[in-house]
Amino acid sequence: MRDSTALGTATPGMAMFFGHGIAATLDDTLARGEVRHFPLATFHPHAELAAEAAEAAGAQGKFWEMHDRLFEHQDALGNDDLIAHGSALDLDIDALTRELADGTHAQRVREDFTTGTRSGVNGTPSFFINNVRYDGSHDLGSMLNTLEGMVRAA
Repeated sequence: MRDSTALGTATPGMAMFFGHGIAATLDDTLARGEVRHFPLATFHPHAELAAEAAEAAGAQGKFWEMHDRLFEHQDALGNDDLIAHGSALDLDIDALTRELADGTHAQRVREDFTTGTRSGVNGTPSFFINNVRYDGSHDLGSMLNTLEGMVRAA
């Protein structure tokens, strides 16, 4: 089973998704998951740079640690804040600073946003299961029931 999740770092939908442990439970249930960024810059001016910082942290093996930290500190997503978050996670700060300044991960973030838009994503979180958009409820029981039904049907 293949799924994709569109992430926005600072949205109420993401608070529900991560705050209630749905992400961890689905990670244990799915055979393969894929994260794509969908920064809603009109609502969150630092969303794109925050997504790039998460990717830069991922290049150092700490994507989820950075994602979680950014989510917990949504009021601190400016460039200096992102460097401070990286320092708190013991990242190579020279590499993080360079990658943010050079836009090393900007293309990936833009491509994620573009493919999300083309796929009908208009908010976060958004889920695709076997390349079909899941528009059901985002509560744990509903999502697990849908996934279990797909596994039984396969």
